[in-house]
Amino acid sequence: MDFSEDVEASRTSSKHDDNAQIQRVELTEEDNKRILRKTDSVILVILVWVYFLQILDKSVLGYGSIFGLQKDTGLKGNQYSLVGSIAPIAQLAWQPFSSILIVKVPHRILMPVLVLGWGIAQASMAACHSYKGLLVTRFFLGLFEGGCLPLFSIITNQWYRRAEQPIRVAAWYGTNGLATIFAAAVSYGLGHIKSESLHSWQIIFLFVGLVTIITAPFVYWKLDNGVTSARFLNDTERSQAVERLRANQTGIGSSKFEWDQAIEVFLEPKTYLWVAMSLLLNVGASVTNTFGPLILNTLIKDKYTASLLNMPFGAVQFIIILLASYAAQKAKLKSAVLVILVIPVVAGLAMLYALPRSQVAACLGGYYLLAFLFGSNPLIVSWIVGNTAGTTKKSIIMSLYNAGSSAGNIIGPLLFNSADAPDYHPGLRAVLGIFIALAAVIIIQLANLMFLNKLQSRKRVANGKAAVIHDVSMEDHYVDIDTEGVGEHAFDLTDRKNDEFVYLY
Repeated sequence: MDFSEDVEASRTSSKHDDNAQIQRVELTEEDNKRILRKTDSVILVILVWVYFLQILDKSVLGYGSIFGLQKDTGLKGNQYSLVGSIAPIAQLAWQPFSSILIVKVPHRILMPVLVLGWGIAQASMAACHSYKGLLVTRFFLGLFEGGCLPLFSIITNQWYRRAEQPIRVAAWYGTNGLATIFAAAVSYGLGHIKSESLHSWQIIFLFVGLVTIITAPFVYWKLDNGVTSARFLNDTERSQAVERLRANQTGIGSSKFEWDQAIEVFLEPKTYLWVAMSLLLNVGASVTNTFGPLILNTLIKDKYTASLLNMPFGAVQFIIILLASYAAQKAKLKSAVLVILVIPVVAGLAMLYALPRSQVAACLGGYYLLAFLFGSNPLIVSWIVGNTAGTTKKSIIMSLYNAGSSAGNIIGPLLFNSADAPDYHPGLRAVLGIFIALAAVIIIQLANLMFLNKLQSRKRVANGKAAVIHDVSMEDHYVDIDTEGVGEHAFDLTDRKNDEFVYLY
């Protein structure tokens, strides 16, 4: 299928847009498992690999600093912090356009373009010899990466049942940890290469950039725009793939940008609470990404050992992300798990704040506890998309979430001034307060969603329906909707307008 055929396929699939009601088809648990296996083998593999590359390309800046980036490019004062912040600044500025592109541009076209763009930007960083050059390349890196998180979140929501989404989001977001491990290992290995023409950090940037570039055509080859045009499913399976998503009540995708849905986003308090969670959480995440290797370098003077000591941090990230998402899926409760994850992060920050840097082992333990914060992002992402119906609405909310993330990534590095090294007490004190505020926002959102479900129950009673609806989308295995008449508007109404929508806690 060439480019023009791909665009036409996207238009053809619009008969299944959010404004269309879709006829029911028979689906057994065996059919459901077969479709899920096929979907994982294509869609999930792509999401995992591409997100891994995105995190890898973003995180190697910190390792570049260990291997002389600041000295070789003449960075002074807070210039390194600004180089770390320019990518999220670009992401923040790009979010309004990103929310429209995710709706209007077929995903099979959009994703490889984004991958190619940030791969070229990353590889180009190897050619930088000044502060200005680093700023420009990091700006374009952030620009192309800006659509990644919202796009991946929407793809996950459009291919998987709500019960399946936390583990799938964890699978691709969990590559945060794997990318940290790989970046530490590859930086250690490539850092030992002796070259007369290239510095160690240039070799690292060039390597990860080229790997990303060659991934772009692979993504175009394998990715499909949605369940209605999936080439790895036959005609019957495509209809069944749609049916198994009916209970989600969140739609399966649309190429039409709905302005009424855009207005709805900004009228709802839960939108601002989602953004607040993203902002607060990612202030902390940016600290570990940008300053983690530098903090380790103050504890361990050998640059190669400091690089390797970030590997356990990545392993803890990966394990926590999977365990937290598994716990939330089994308990069918994301808010409680999110609050629990904040506790070890606060403990780790308190240890880094209180302990002298001479106590290396204890400080390392405190630093590794910060990895628990990475278990929160995939839970919040799956919490958002599971509680949002309508393609335009999801796209805007996830773009706003990413804007909050970008703002957090801008603020985070600026809290840590090189003049405060090696203790960084002012920054640690600020981040400690931020995580306490995060726990409060999570609890407020829980109360808000409980209130919204009570309103939904009243609407159903007023419309002659049962007050309580069994939400089969959260069952561990596929269960057909067991309430007569429920699910007829699963693909054509937003959560605010659909009285059958059940909000998740």
